[in-house]
Amino acid sequence: MTPVAQLRLGTRGSDLALWQAHRIRDRIRSELGLDCAIEIIKTSGDRIQDTAFHKMEGKGFFTKELQDALLDGRIDLVVHSLKDLPTDEPDGLKLTAIPERGPTGDLLIAPAGSIATRPADPIGLPPNATLGTSSLRRAAQALVARPDLRLEALRGNVPTRIRKLREGLYDGILLASAGVRRLGLDLTGLDHIELPPEAMLPAPGQGALAIETRDGDPTVEPLASLHDPAAARAVNAERSLLRLLGGGCHLPLGCLATDHGGAIRLHAALGRVDEKITRAEVARVAATADDPETAAAACHTALRLAMPEEVGP
Repeated sequence: MTPVAQLRLGTRGSDLALWQAHRIRDRIRSELGLDCAIEIIKTSGDRIQDTAFHKMEGKGFFTKELQDALLDGRIDLVVHSLKDLPTDEPDGLKLTAIPERGPTGDLLIAPAGSIATRPADPIGLPPNATLGTSSLRRAAQALVARPDLRLEALRGNVPTRIRKLREGLYDGILLASAGVRRLGLDLTGLDHIELPPEAMLPAPGQGALAIETRDGDPTVEPLASLHDPAAARAVNAERSLLRLLGGGCHLPLGCLATDHGGAIRLHAALGRVDEKITRAEVARVAATADDPETAAAACHTALRLAMPEEVGP
């Protein structure tokens, strides 16, 4: 194979996206001995900052422009946060590697002294607290645990969201733990706890990265060595369930796959939220199987029985 002069890595420009891009670029340089330059590409999700996610039309808010640049040959690879990546891969592209996975859970952050967790109340915020999130998945699970909470849309990159909390716009916010940990953000003066899966199942693929390339491009073949089979096996179960449900970023689906003595144990929670985000229902199911697809199919069947209006026939 002809050596590549320099790989071009496409990424969004947020602090977290750049951390992820630099992480993979550094691994490409140190482990593969290839040069790699980062190119920032703005996506529709970055441009639209005043609309809650569940009110935005379509899919791929943080991925389409990156994939277009990949297909056009302007870049050679993209590093995605896997939870943002739709399950329907465009023709001509493929997921070359899923590197090691970071923390999978959600972090509840609130002003110091605000969180008082009890076994019956994993959220632990004061009565009638205002909770910031733009995720219907988080909203559904939070409202089922605490119907008194007032849910408010929360947009912006991770540091911006924490700044809004410090400014008193919310009594608490929910963020992916992986993003906060990776950025090493200062949480001085704030309470923060990682919610257990029993209280808040994460988004499919949360905490994982994905390296996407053009299918059949020989220049990026070495990137396959960055693949983590164990991480991929878990997220494949989660994303298989998401695919079966026909959902994207808007679907109030939480799920987490773990190794269970060599088998896959998949826990899933599918929510139903009213239009004003004031009431919710959640169906929780679990399945164990030898392979990711079978575990996903079993959870899909169980969710269809538990919530037929949401899943359909």
